[in-house]
Amino acid sequence: MSASTLPMIVPQKRAWNRGRIIGQKRPLQPKHVWAIRVRLELAGAIRDLALFNLAVDSKLRGCDLVTLRVSDVFASGAIKERVSILQSKTKTPVRFEVTEGTRKSLFEWIMHPSMIGHEYLWPGRFHDRQHISTRQYARLLKEWVKSIGLEPSAYGTHSMRRTKVAQIYKKTGNLRAVQLLLGHTKMDSTVRYLGVDLEDALSISESVEI
Repeated sequence: MSASTLPMIVPQKRAWNRGRIIGQKRPLQPKHVWAIRVRLELAGAIRDLALFNLAVDSKLRGCDLVTLRVSDVFASGAIKERVSILQSKTKTPVRFEVTEGTRKSLFEWIMHPSMIGHEYLWPGRFHDRQHISTRQYARLLKEWVKSIGLEPSAYGTHSMRRTKVAQIYKKTGNLRAVQLLLGHTKMDSTVRYLGVDLEDALSISESVEI
């Protein structure tokens, strides 16, 4: 066979997802949450501890979490117990609770000397960035999960958004409550987000006696 009749060999481009775990990112388990908290406390990582705690409590998308202002969570010299914000993606309001441990870590961070004069809760390191980016937040998350021996590629910023609501749903089976906490306008979105299937429905049904 002459060289002119040989089939053309087209170099294959490496697939973007080769070697990666794709699909919905799993939520953290309670034991993972506590393990990360302990490591951040021992390391004296005041900002990261406050960011991690608020990410769990708020159940916010990364884009909304990184743009929070000090005034969103702090008023009259204290951290608010409940916070309301307008979601940037859906333009709908959502409320979330700030638990005692999170309020403590947030107060410590806001009172830190490095926070003097900053409007945003998570200031950027460079003058042209008022707050950290979602990419920076994602990198921090990878470091947190890696520090406790988890596979970083299995977790993402949506893991933080799903962590608390996954436990709420597991303990109560209340999809409507989860829908409100996530700020979803449609129940279908909540069902897909939680990955609810027939087995979940049957487990809830089995726990109810008439």
